[in-house]
Amino acid sequence: MKRTILLFIFLMVGVAQIGFAQEINWMSMNEALELQKKQPKKIFVDAYTVWCGPCKMLDKYTFTNKDVVRYINENYYAVKFNAEGDEVIQYRDKTFKNPNFDPEKTKGRNSVHQFALAMGVSAYPTMVFFDEKGDFISPVKGYLKPEQLEIFLKVFASDDYKEMTTQEAWQEYQENFKGSFSS
Repeated sequence: MKRTILLFIFLMVGVAQIGFAQEINWMSMNEALELQKKQPKKIFVDAYTVWCGPCKMLDKYTFTNKDVVRYINENYYAVKFNAEGDEVIQYRDKTFKNPNFDPEKTKGRNSVHQFALAMGVSAYPTMVFFDEKGDFISPVKGYLKPEQLEIFLKVFASDDYKEMTTQEAWQEYQENFKGSFSS
Protein backbone atom coordinates (compact mmCIF):
# COMPACT_ATOMS: atom_id res chain seq x y z
CA MET A 1 0.00 0.00 0.00
CA LYS A 2 2.81 2.42 0.93
CA ARG A 3 4.55 1.58 -2.31
CA THR A 4 1.41 2.38 -4.30
CA ILE A 5 1.00 5.72 -2.53
CA LEU A 6 4.67 6.63 -3.10
CA LEU A 7 4.42 5.64 -6.76
CA PHE A 8 1.29 7.77 -7.12
CA ILE A 9 3.03 10.77 -5.49
CA PHE A 10 6.08 10.47 -7.76
CA LEU A 11 3.81 10.16 -10.78
CA MET A 12 1.84 13.27 -9.80
CA VAL A 13 5.02 15.28 -9.21
CA GLY A 14 6.28 14.26 -12.65
CA VAL A 15 3.01 15.22 -14.32
CA ALA A 16 2.98 18.54 -12.44
CA GLN A 17 6.50 19.35 -13.63
CA ILE A 18 5.54 18.65 -17.23
CA GLY A 19 2.46 20.84 -16.82
CA PHE A 20 4.57 23.72 -15.51
CA ALA A 21 7.18 23.54 -18.26
CA GLN A 22 8.14 27.06 -19.14
CA GLU A 23 7.80 28.29 -22.70
CA ILE A 24 8.95 31.34 -24.58
CA ASN A 25 6.27 34.05 -24.56
CA TRP A 26 5.95 34.41 -28.34
CA MET A 27 4.02 37.31 -29.84
CA SER A 28 3.71 39.16 -33.14
CA MET A 29 6.02 41.97 -34.20
CA ASN A 30 3.15 44.44 -33.95
CA GLU A 31 2.50 43.37 -30.35
CA ALA A 32 6.19 43.66 -29.44
CA LEU A 33 6.47 47.15 -30.93
CA GLU A 34 3.33 48.22 -29.04
CA LEU A 35 4.72 46.83 -25.76
CA GLN A 36 8.00 48.69 -26.33
CA LYS A 37 6.10 51.97 -26.16
CA LYS A 38 4.97 51.17 -22.61
CA GLN A 39 7.99 49.23 -21.38
CA PRO A 40 11.17 49.43 -23.49
CA LYS A 41 12.80 46.05 -24.00
CA LYS A 42 14.83 44.55 -26.83
CA ILE A 43 13.10 42.36 -29.42
CA PHE A 44 14.20 38.88 -30.48
CA VAL A 45 12.65 37.69 -33.77
CA ASP A 46 12.62 34.07 -34.88
CA ALA A 47 12.14 34.33 -38.67
CA TYR A 48 11.11 30.87 -39.83
CA THR A 49 9.17 29.10 -42.57
CA VAL A 50 6.73 26.20 -42.32
CA TRP A 51 8.90 23.94 -44.53
CA CYS A 52 12.28 24.64 -42.87
CA GLY A 53 13.81 21.63 -41.09
CA PRO A 54 16.43 23.61 -39.10
CA CYS A 55 13.61 25.96 -37.97
CA LYS A 56 11.78 22.97 -36.52
CA MET A 57 15.01 21.88 -34.80
CA LEU A 58 15.28 25.34 -33.18
CA ASP A 59 11.73 24.95 -31.87
CA LYS A 60 12.32 21.42 -30.61
CA TYR A 61 15.82 21.65 -29.14
CA THR A 62 16.83 25.29 -28.60
CA PHE A 63 13.62 27.15 -27.82
CA THR A 64 12.63 24.52 -25.23
CA ASN A 65 15.91 24.77 -23.32
CA LYS A 66 15.15 26.14 -19.83
CA ASP A 67 18.09 28.58 -19.89
CA VAL A 68 17.15 29.93 -23.33
CA VAL A 69 13.48 30.24 -22.36
CA ARG A 70 14.26 32.06 -19.13
CA TYR A 71 16.81 34.42 -20.68
CA ILE A 72 14.65 35.36 -23.67
CA ASN A 73 11.54 35.90 -21.52
CA GLU A 74 13.47 38.09 -19.07
CA ASN A 75 15.41 40.18 -21.59
CA TYR A 76 13.41 40.33 -24.81
CA TYR A 77 10.01 40.54 -26.37
CA ALA A 78 10.04 37.31 -28.37
CA VAL A 79 8.53 37.41 -31.85
CA LYS A 80 7.65 34.35 -33.92
CA PHE A 81 7.56 35.53 -37.54
CA ASN A 82 6.69 33.38 -40.55
CA ALA A 83 8.98 34.89 -43.19
CA GLU A 84 6.70 33.55 -45.92
CA GLY A 85 3.40 34.27 -44.15
CA ASP A 86 0.67 36.81 -44.73
CA GLU A 87 0.89 38.86 -41.53
CA VAL A 88 0.68 42.65 -41.98
CA ILE A 89 3.34 44.50 -40.00
CA GLN A 90 3.45 48.19 -39.14
CA TYR A 91 7.08 49.25 -38.64
CA ARG A 92 8.52 52.75 -38.80
CA ASP A 93 5.40 54.27 -40.36
CA LYS A 94 5.52 51.69 -43.14
CA THR A 95 3.26 48.73 -43.83
CA PHE A 96 4.97 45.45 -44.69
CA LYS A 97 3.02 42.69 -46.41
CA ASN A 98 3.47 39.61 -48.52
CA PRO A 99 1.62 40.66 -51.70
CA ASN A 100 2.42 37.40 -53.52
CA PHE A 101 1.36 35.12 -50.64
CA ASP A 102 -0.52 32.05 -51.89
CA PRO A 103 -2.89 30.64 -49.24
CA GLU A 104 -3.03 27.35 -51.18
CA LYS A 105 0.64 26.68 -50.39
CA THR A 106 0.29 25.42 -46.82
CA LYS A 107 3.27 23.05 -46.71
CA GLY A 108 5.81 24.18 -49.29
CA ARG A 109 7.61 27.36 -50.16
CA ASN A 110 5.68 30.59 -50.50
CA SER A 111 6.74 34.10 -51.46
CA VAL A 112 9.04 36.02 -49.13
CA HIS A 113 7.47 38.63 -46.85
CA GLN A 114 8.55 42.27 -47.32
CA PHE A 115 9.49 42.51 -43.63
CA ALA A 116 11.78 39.48 -43.91
CA LEU A 117 13.60 41.24 -46.76
CA ALA A 118 13.78 44.49 -44.75
CA MET A 119 15.41 42.58 -41.85
CA GLY A 120 18.02 41.08 -44.14
CA VAL A 121 16.66 37.54 -43.87
CA SER A 122 18.22 35.49 -46.66
CA ALA A 123 18.29 32.06 -45.00
CA TYR A 124 16.11 30.11 -42.62
CA PRO A 125 16.12 30.18 -39.73
CA THR A 126 17.34 33.69 -39.03
CA MET A 127 17.12 35.27 -35.60
CA VAL A 128 16.96 39.06 -35.68
CA PHE A 129 17.69 41.44 -32.82
CA PHE A 130 16.20 44.91 -32.30
CA ASP A 131 17.04 47.41 -29.54
CA GLU A 132 14.63 48.99 -27.03
CA LYS A 133 13.60 51.65 -29.54
CA GLY A 134 12.77 49.09 -32.21
CA ASP A 135 15.95 49.86 -34.17
CA PHE A 136 17.52 46.97 -36.07
CA ILE A 137 20.70 45.54 -34.49
CA SER A 138 21.64 42.39 -36.39
CA PRO A 139 20.48 39.11 -37.90
CA VAL A 140 22.00 35.77 -36.87
CA LYS A 141 21.52 33.04 -39.46
CA GLY A 142 21.16 29.31 -39.07
CA TYR A 143 20.32 26.67 -36.50
CA LEU A 144 22.07 27.24 -33.17
CA LYS A 145 22.16 24.97 -30.13
CA PRO A 146 21.39 26.66 -26.78
CA GLU A 147 25.07 27.09 -25.89
CA GLN A 148 25.73 28.63 -29.35
CA LEU A 149 22.80 31.03 -29.14
CA GLU A 150 23.75 32.16 -25.63
CA ILE A 151 26.58 34.48 -26.70
CA PHE A 152 24.29 36.35 -29.12
CA LEU A 153 21.45 36.64 -26.61
CA LYS A 154 23.85 38.08 -24.04
CA VAL A 155 25.99 40.33 -26.25
CA PHE A 156 22.87 42.13 -27.51
CA ALA A 157 20.96 42.19 -24.20
CA SER A 158 23.97 43.68 -22.37
CA ASP A 159 24.80 46.19 -25.14
CA ASP A 160 28.35 44.77 -25.25
CA TYR A 161 28.02 44.69 -29.05
CA LYS A 162 28.29 48.49 -29.06
CA GLU A 163 31.90 48.23 -27.87
CA MET A 164 32.94 45.90 -30.69
CA THR A 165 34.01 47.95 -33.65
CA THR A 166 36.36 45.42 -35.25
CA GLN A 167 36.39 41.74 -36.14
CA GLU A 168 39.31 41.34 -33.72
CA ALA A 169 37.22 42.77 -30.86
CA TRP A 170 34.43 40.28 -31.60
CA GLN A 171 36.97 37.43 -31.78
CA GLU A 172 38.39 38.45 -28.39
CA TYR A 173 34.89 38.67 -26.91
CA GLN A 174 34.12 35.15 -28.14
CA GLU A 175 37.37 33.77 -26.73
CA ASN A 176 36.71 35.31 -23.32
CA PHE A 177 32.99 34.51 -23.18
CA LYS A 178 32.03 32.11 -20.38
CA GLY A 179 28.71 30.49 -21.19
CA SER A 180 26.37 29.14 -18.54
CA PHE A 181 23.52 27.60 -20.55
CA SER A 182 23.13 23.84 -20.26
CA SER A 183 22.44 21.77 -23.33
